[in-house]
Amino acid sequence: MTGAEVRYIIDAISVSPDGGETEALNVAARRLEKLGIKTRDIGLSIFKRSVDARKRDDVRLVYSVAVSISADDRTHERLLSKLGARKIEETSIEFEYGDGQMLHRPMVVGMGPAGMFCALILAEQGYRPIIIDRGDCVADRVRAVDRFYAQAVLDTDSNIQFGAGGAGTFSDGKLLTRINDAKCSYVLKALVDFGAPEDITLKAKPHIGTDILREVVDNILKRIKELGGEVIYRCKMTGLERLADGVRVATTKGDFVCGDVVLALGHSARDTYKMLIESGYSVSPKPISVGVRIEHLREDIEYMLYGNFAGHKALGAAEYALSDTKRERGVYTFCMCPGGEVVGAASEEGGVVVNGMSKYARDGRNSNSALAVSVRPDDFCAVDGNLALGAIEFQRKIERAAFVAGGRDYSAPMQTVGDFLSGTRGSTPTKVTPTYMGGRCVVADLDGVLPDFVTDHLRYGILSFDKKYRGFADDCAILTGAETRTSAPVRILRGEDMSAIGHENIYPCGEGAGYAGGITSAAVDGIKTALAIIKKYKKI
Repeated sequence: MTGAEVRYIIDAISVSPDGGETEALNVAARRLEKLGIKTRDIGLSIFKRSVDARKRDDVRLVYSVAVSISADDRTHERLLSKLGARKIEETSIEFEYGDGQMLHRPMVVGMGPAGMFCALILAEQGYRPIIIDRGDCVADRVRAVDRFYAQAVLDTDSNIQFGAGGAGTFSDGKLLTRINDAKCSYVLKALVDFGAPEDITLKAKPHIGTDILREVVDNILKRIKELGGEVIYRCKMTGLERLADGVRVATTKGDFVCGDVVLALGHSARDTYKMLIESGYSVSPKPISVGVRIEHLREDIEYMLYGNFAGHKALGAAEYALSDTKRERGVYTFCMCPGGEVVGAASEEGGVVVNGMSKYARDGRNSNSALAVSVRPDDFCAVDGNLALGAIEFQRKIERAAFVAGGRDYSAPMQTVGDFLSGTRGSTPTKVTPTYMGGRCVVADLDGVLPDFVTDHLRYGILSFDKKYRGFADDCAILTGAETRTSAPVRILRGEDMSAIGHENIYPCGEGAGYAGGITSAAVDGIKTALAIIKKYKKI
């Protein structure tokens, strides 16, 4: 193909795992030839790939194939329409500039996906943003986490929650999102440009893996600096003051006078939430979920989902996403990490928090997932008359109980599924051994860590999910607590122009502000925030 072209998608091409991409392309070619379209006149390529494991005895790979034709080829366009092919609208970001003059450089607070993509867009448009984070660069952050694992010495400013890349740097690097926004494709393509595997643009459930994601984060921040931006680590925002010509940002590295300020704080910036509430910002509690991490053997999960196809190279590590909303509260799995490990994600002294992480290969012995129960704002008790602070305290109370149950040295409380379901305690792990911080776990009673309504729904959920995947309730599977940081417990309210209510130069953004739920959606919100700022000012 040469010259301008357009692409159409043929969906729902189902083939066996043995057939793979080659068979999918052949099926697409045969469909086209029946319409009289010769494959030599077009271009064919794989567009998306997913696994259909609804039938264990007939696992299928499902492909979408892209058909490239010349932009002025009306004959093929008409024939493809008969086939039901849909046209791909290529994604690009369109900029609208305002009339204002930016008197000071903008500042982005936080280096998670929202903050990085916001700063990247601003830098590409010449606004030379300053981006700060209370944590370290990736390399120093890894060292801080390693020290926490080895010595149980927690750095409350640089850990799995805080630092370059945000919490996603120590995760599976999942990119699946439920939002329907063309900017999602832009984010995936940008991640590939910065070093992510090219297959993230093809997979229905893409992931990068923490090992590769760390390099991607470094490359994005390096690019921001190349474009005139400034990247400052170990710099925690402590206050905001509106000025006639901008905003004074107080930090642990001195004051900065900035133009617009983006608050991409991440979901664990509890002291910053408190500061904003005390400063008169509108912050409301929002629904969250809490629970545990459940671990099975990876090979057991693969057999559970794929039956005799378990281990097939074309399928990769098996992953599930389960939910049950039949009772008063929903119970569901979240952030499943095939072949991964459970990590210590505490950011405050005296609390135990768990999360999941896996590398790109997903070849670890265990697979784990959050197993969480819905929590509503009416479950919170106000603190100092404020329900948003009560939401934070709800999480904190569980984390402190987990710390005590684990022996007060950041070991995590752990219980076998068999004991948890039967109401007994004391069984040590056998077939499945815990991965949390290299095995730093204590056999405990999780009923003493989590609220009764949570443990009640967790038991219900485990048995419910076992009906779909026999073996999910395996007595030897283990539960590790506490999973409390599935999302931000509050929302920093903003208006249609994306600025904070009553604070026109301040922009709450991303997951920490309550407007996203993962790497991709947070990055998209960061882009939208950058566009809202650019819309105010003249092009540089």
